[in-house]
Amino acid sequence: MLSHIRPALVMLAAMTLVTGLAYPLAMTGLAAALAPDRAAGSLIRREGQVVGSALIGQAFAQGKYLHPRPSASGWNAAGSSASNLGPTSAALVTAVSERKAAFAAANGAPTPVDAVTTSASGLDPHVSPETALAQATRIATSRGVDPVAVRRLIEARIEPPLLGLWGLPRVNVLAVNLALDAELPALSLAGNPE
Repeated sequence: MLSHIRPALVMLAAMTLVTGLAYPLAMTGLAAALAPDRAAGSLIRREGQVVGSALIGQAFAQGKYLHPRPSASGWNAAGSSASNLGPTSAALVTAVSERKAAFAAANGAPTPVDAVTTSASGLDPHVSPETALAQATRIATSRGVDPVAVRRLIEARIEPPLLGLWGLPRVNVLAVNLALDAELPALSLAGNPE
């Protein structure tokens, strides 16, 4: 019996070391060597401080910023989730109707679908170009700048589908908001940057 158990235990230990330790360490090292930014979480820094990730959305509520999609998880990356409400759910219909009314009131523009619906993870860092451009007038008014300048800034940051084939054009909310602060700082009532 020991002749059967011993090889099994040796194989278990060997496979545990290979698949549980060696392989993950090798893949982590390879990722860090080939794509160090992505391996570190695609973190975005401003003045040496991490302000977010290009892959994880976050809430922006001030009028001077581009607003993201709604989040079913409240932008909690530790507990990301969808609402799990189906298309016949009264709660979903009510939530979307309320979001649509709020978006239209704040932006005075037609409401794109992704402006009122949550993503599957609740942490989508992107909005459609239509949703971003629909917010341009509100952002410009809040910042005291020309709406055309805000539209150009957003249009310059539209990301195309991957390799021109997969996905849809999209706009990274955090990238646009950082560009807004850098290129079109908000003006106070006295005309000085905030």
